[in-house]
Amino acid sequence: MIKAPTARLSTGEFIALMGMVFATIAFSMDAMLPALPQIAEELSPSEPTLAQFVLTSFVVGMGVGTIFAGPLSDRFGRKPVIFIGSGIYVLGAFLAYIAPTLELVLAARVLQGLGVAGPRIVAMAMVRDLYSGREMARITSFVMLVFTIFPAIAPLIGNGIITLFDWRAIFLAFVVFAIISVGWLMLRQPETLHPEDRRPLNLGNLWEGTKEVMAVRQMQLSIAVQTLIFGALFASISSIQQIFDLTYGMGHWFHWLFAAIALLTAPCAPINGRFVVRIGMRPLISRALVFQLVCSVIFIGSLMLGAAPEVEVWYYFAWSVTVFMMMGFTIGNLNALALEPLGHVAGLAASIMAAIGTIGGAVLGGIIGQLYNGTALPLAACVGVLALVGVVIMRRMPREKTDG
Repeated sequence: MIKAPTARLSTGEFIALMGMVFATIAFSMDAMLPALPQIAEELSPSEPTLAQFVLTSFVVGMGVGTIFAGPLSDRFGRKPVIFIGSGIYVLGAFLAYIAPTLELVLAARVLQGLGVAGPRIVAMAMVRDLYSGREMARITSFVMLVFTIFPAIAPLIGNGIITLFDWRAIFLAFVVFAIISVGWLMLRQPETLHPEDRRPLNLGNLWEGTKEVMAVRQMQLSIAVQTLIFGALFASISSIQQIFDLTYGMGHWFHWLFAAIALLTAPCAPINGRFVVRIGMRPLISRALVFQLVCSVIFIGSLMLGAAPEVEVWYYFAWSVTVFMMMGFTIGNLNALALEPLGHVAGLAASIMAAIGTIGGAVLGGIIGQLYNGTALPLAACVGVLALVGVVIMRRMPREKTDG
């Protein structure tokens, strides 16, 4: 049996561990993408776009759960909250596995999202417990590299499970993944929040902490930009299977195309980690949003010119890569910017930021996803607008500290 260490983990193992904890989110969403046609055929044949809510319901549950995960981890410690959240996640997976209707599957997915909020938020608080400033942004970038590799693998795993069994068996794979990641954390990662640093859990303290967090300008603007980016990301993920399949007739290649997008996106996180210390978080976020705006305008122009479908699909592929690239240069930096002045309430701050950003992004993404009209134009136009608004907001973002 592995003996739990008393010393701090090496940077490499810590990054790998936090990356795997974060990857639970990507796995829970992206492994479901190849199953959407089967889910629609079995549970909502008259309205196939409703199957997208298998993704959205998970994200909404995750957003709601983050409201509680941070304050609970500030009171009881990081590891207990991760363990309990993982238990709720596993329960939701089992319920989704046996659910006979789409409504019950969606309810179980909300429960899964509530559970995964514990590992998601507490992992970020753990990073903040051990690192700060641009060094935190660097560590977060490498954690995000592990996170971004899983979208390349998850649809392949999902497709393989569907081929061997059926789409419901994917939920059992979620259980196995959760047991492995949480077991690793419980055995190897020491508690990062010392007892003397824990905050009492009462409504008065939470209200005062919330007011303190929301009074910070960096937090306000980071939440706004993060909501826009999550909206673009969730809309793209919700629509991508339908667009490849129904618009371009590439459904049988979807899991490979999605894997290629994820692999092309993966280098963004280490590139960000290399340049963020030299350039700064704020400039990198702004440049990523400007780049996304330009790419969206170009893609919209190509759609309006009416290229042949066998050519247009590769325009869509390239544009999708840029949407996922935006994630690698923004989310980790926005988290670090927002938490920089709030290390003493990192759990609560991370909860508030993730809850508002995730729920807002899920609502935006869900609405945009339902605009699908047989083409990629509504999606591209909406993502372009979100990027433009993000650029405007980032012009008001205060500059971060330059010390690590």
